[in-house]
Amino acid sequence: MKILIFLVSILTVISCSEKAPENIKLSGPVFGTGYNIQYYAEDEVSYQQQIDSLFEVVNNSMSTYIEDSDISKFNRNETIEVDSHFKTVFNTSKKIFKETKGVFDPTIGNVVNAWDFGPDRNKFLTDSVTISKLMQDVGFDKIIMLEDRFIRPANAYLDFNAIAKGYGIDVISEFLQSKGIDNYLVDIGGDLRTGGINVEKQKGWTVGIDDPNFDGTQTYSKVIVLSNNAMATSGTYRKFKTDEEGNRYAHIINTKTGYPTKTEVLSVSVIAPNCMLADGYATAFQAMGIESVKGFLKTHSELKVYFIYEDENGELNNLGLNGFPE
Repeated sequence: MKILIFLVSILTVISCSEKAPENIKLSGPVFGTGYNIQYYAEDEVSYQQQIDSLFEVVNNSMSTYIEDSDISKFNRNETIEVDSHFKTVFNTSKKIFKETKGVFDPTIGNVVNAWDFGPDRNKFLTDSVTISKLMQDVGFDKIIMLEDRFIRPANAYLDFNAIAKGYGIDVISEFLQSKGIDNYLVDIGGDLRTGGINVEKQKGWTVGIDDPNFDGTQTYSKVIVLSNNAMATSGTYRKFKTDEEGNRYAHIINTKTGYPTKTEVLSVSVIAPNCMLADGYATAFQAMGIESVKGFLKTHSELKVYFIYEDENGELNNLGLNGFPE
């Protein structure tokens, strides 16, 4: 009897001494929003300093808000030697540009700036002459990247904001993988990439898709579980203009006309192998519309898409394509 009690006591001590696994959680500001990162490492090492340094490198390469970044120098038509980050995003942007027949076009940035989607949502302040002039320099096919230089129009303007956030997420994800970390979630402003499982929960990573709330509040109507893939969402419900007839126009500019896109789509989420692709395609699909995306996905089985849209009666509807998780 004493032996049995002794063994039970030993097992109780061992059980109590086992610490439940905990993820390391990091957060901070980046890209005009914030990042939230979780990962499991047995040695419990925090890589916050290295992660912040990587974000700085990406920003210095592709942020149009930094005067001396590579992309800002490009836009001033200065001679530059771009880094591998710039080249990767440039080449992927070119791929999406070609596949979407120019719907996704990083040279539309000057036109987007001209429309200035600010607090005055009820007026179209940009005249047709201005738009026509700016559109003369739009066309990603006009820019060719060689090994040591660019062939480009003198007034070409690049803006990778529609894809660079996703790329930044990939950079951090691949950094964590290089440290032997297989279980992670990297989230920047709601766009994210996952690896493995949430060790704390012992299942895949549970993430939500924002409802299209025009009042700025945040709620989720759809929650899914992801593992070893990425998701990005593009929405029009926080940035839009309304004309005199009540038509709502998205902040995403039609790359063929230079005018805001009139669309019934409020939000589109894309699951892809990496977040750079998810981010770029989400922007393109917002402008393409549902029927065009249906046709596009017939040759892109690697992409899963979820639309939230208004029907002809103004009622909210949703549509999952290519096996988007229920």
